[in-house]
Amino acid sequence: MTRVLMCLALLFASARPFDRAALADEFTPAQRAEIVRIMRDALAKDPSIIREAIGAMQADETLREQAASRAAIAAANNSLISPVDPVGGNPQGDVTIVEFFDTRCPYCRKLELAMTQLLAHDHGIRLIYKDLPILGAASVLGSKALLAAQKQGGYEKLRDAIMLAPPQTTKAMIRDEALDLGFDWPRLEHDMEEPAIQARLDANVKLARRLGIDGTPALVIGGELIPGAVELAELEKAVAGARAQKK
Repeated sequence: MTRVLMCLALLFASARPFDRAALADEFTPAQRAEIVRIMRDALAKDPSIIREAIGAMQADETLREQAASRAAIAAANNSLISPVDPVGGNPQGDVTIVEFFDTRCPYCRKLELAMTQLLAHDHGIRLIYKDLPILGAASVLGSKALLAAQKQGGYEKLRDAIMLAPPQTTKAMIRDEALDLGFDWPRLEHDMEEPAIQARLDANVKLARRLGIDGTPALVIGGELIPGAVELAELEKAVAGARAQKK
């Protein structure tokens, strides 16, 4: 009986919370008390059990999150890339990276170097920019300026300038950068207020929520969601995996 209860204790400890509640209903009060005793004795003799259990639960949670993310990306496949999205790299590239970013996000700025290096030596990448201004009004201002600059054929040119400028984005700063780069400032300032540009930003926010993105930067490469600023080696690995899937 003790051996049976020990097996039940292990089953109870490894179950998910909602499964655990269901399992508890299957035990008599005496069995539940014995299970608790066995678990306490085991933990007292070997505390590493709890570390292993926590590690296993975290790994299981990660796998579930990855599966949910892949499913969300597959479901959003038709809306993930829009014809109006700004494009960098090679527009005919065999691998597409979708980058959700905020112009003021320090981690997005950190990612810039690795992404620049990747595009410099891999000419088969199409980079889709998704402006996701989540850090307040100044971020919204920067994103609107970029999408307005796109109408003058200079999205990446102004993006590079804003991403290198201090993160306290203001309209005066945008104006100075735009004039230095040769933009038609009155036109750009007018276009920034177009309802269509706000609608595009709203659509990006909605899409990010569907994909479970809760911060920037976030990359979608080959059906995988990669959150945070990653190093060049990780980008290269993800791109290689995406290429392998196509074969």
